Amino acid sequence: MLTWQAIHFSDLSTRQLFNIMKERVDVFVVEQSCPYPELDEKDIHPDTIHLVGFANNEIAAYARLLPPGLSFPSVSIGRVLTVARHRGNGLGHELISKALEVCEQTWPGLSIEIGAQEYLAAYYKKYGFEATSTMYLEDGIPHIDMKLTK
Repeated sequence: MLTWQAIHFSDLSTRQLFNIMKERVDVFVVEQSCPYPELDEKDIHPDTIHLVGFANNEIAAYARLLPPGLSFPSVSIGRVLTVARHRGNGLGHELISKALEVCEQTWPGLSIEIGAQEYLAAYYKKYGFEATSTMYLEDGIPHIDMKLTK
């Protein structure tokens, strides 16, 4: 069972911030062999929400929820990850469901856009997202923009 926290940057402890950044770098830079600037100004925006799922006081899942206009014209979900040792038990579905719930609570009735890795397009389609772009490379990885229209 996971415990979820939706936290603004200014409310993160230094330990929480370190753990989030470590897991993001481990997944997006090391695991995916993709050197790119993982940290950006979007993390510290006052309306950004860091959604963290904890299992036994350790980060098991994470997503960054962004207000409209920061990455896309709509609300956006990004940096979606499940820590390797917690994969294979449906946690990713729980994470997306929780992210959609927090987005609706925070920005009611607004559409949500994502820049998804292309191989996950069918996964996001299950949640109502539809492709809004053709495939493009982002940091050498095929992506596709998708939107959940409200």
